[in-house]
Order: sequence, then structure tokens, then C-alpha cells
Amino acid sequence: MMTGEESLRIITEMINKTKFNIRQGSFYLLFWGWLIFACSISEFLLRKFTSINHAYFIWLLVIPGVCISMIYGFVKGRKATVRTYTGNLYMWIWMGFLISATVLFIVHSKSMDTISPYILLLAGFPTFLSGFLIKFKALIIGGICFWVFALVIYFVGPSFASMGTAAAMLTGYLIPGYMLKNKVDNGTV
Repeated sequence: MMTGEESLRIITEMINKTKFNIRQGSFYLLFWGWLIFACSISEFLLRKFTSINHAYFIWLLVIPGVCISMIYGFVKGRKATVRTYTGNLYMWIWMGFLISATVLFIVHSKSMDTISPYILLLAGFPTFLSGFLIKFKALIIGGICFWVFALVIYFVGPSFASMGTAAAMLTGYLIPGYMLKNKVDNGTV
């Protein structure tokens, strides 16, 4: 039979491990937010100020980004001593996004200039769900922002795709990511 102090210690350890898992979530939001933001702005600048015909090749930087994310997740997953249902659900939601985005890129490969609204549409769903899973309103709003920018890009057209995607990353990943990181760092999660 456990004493009250032992029970409290175990509960405290579980809370701290959950904070660690949430901190991992902020890593992904910030990493992908900055990577996609940088690719979007770079594509815009290359199209606007150079004569490069294939400015969309900048998006090939996403491939090493996937590798970095997977390595980071694998290393952190191996170190985790406790796996929670919420943590596993969170991981599989995002894995579903990765698979869906990959299939979309393959199916849509002949017209990459119009893919942005579809990717943002896909990204909105796991972002929105993740916000509910970790009870973080900024991430829920971030998912909604992805959907709004998907519609704006669709109706305005491909000329707005790079800047619209950058704005979506700012509101969907970067702002919520920094807010989440701040909450974890301050112990207010």
C-alpha cells in the first residue's frame, strides 16, 4: 500500500512527463512553422525578384525536415518512460496528416502551383484536434486559421499562395507554438 507522499510523488512525475510530451509538441509546431514559413517567403521572393522558372523547388527542403522530425520523434520516444493514450493519439493524428499530405503530393504532382489550399486544409485538421487533445485554445484557433487561409488562397489564386501560406504558418503554428512553449517553460500547463 502506498503512502500519501508516494502517491503525490507519482502524480507529480506523471504531470511532469505530460509537460515534457507537450513540450515536444511545441518543438514540432515551431520547427514546421519556421520551415514552411521560410520556404513560402523564399518561393515568393524567388518568383518576384529572379528569373528562376522552378521556384517551387525550394519546397524540397521539406524532405530533410521530415527526416529531422522523424529522428527527433524516435529519439524522444525512446527516452519516454511513460506512454499515454493522449500522447499516442496525438502521434497518430500527425502521422495520418503526413501520410495524407504525401499522397496528395503524389496525386497532385502535375499542378503543384495550386496545392497550397489543400495542404492547409489538411494541416487544419490535426492542428485543430491537437488543440482539443491538449486543451489549448490557441492551437484550436490555429487550425481554424489554416482553414480560413486555405479558402482565401483558393479564391484569390496561386499568386497569393506563398504569402498566404506564410501567414497561415504564422497564425497556425508559430504563434501557438511559442505560446505553448512559454506555458511549458513557465510551468503553467
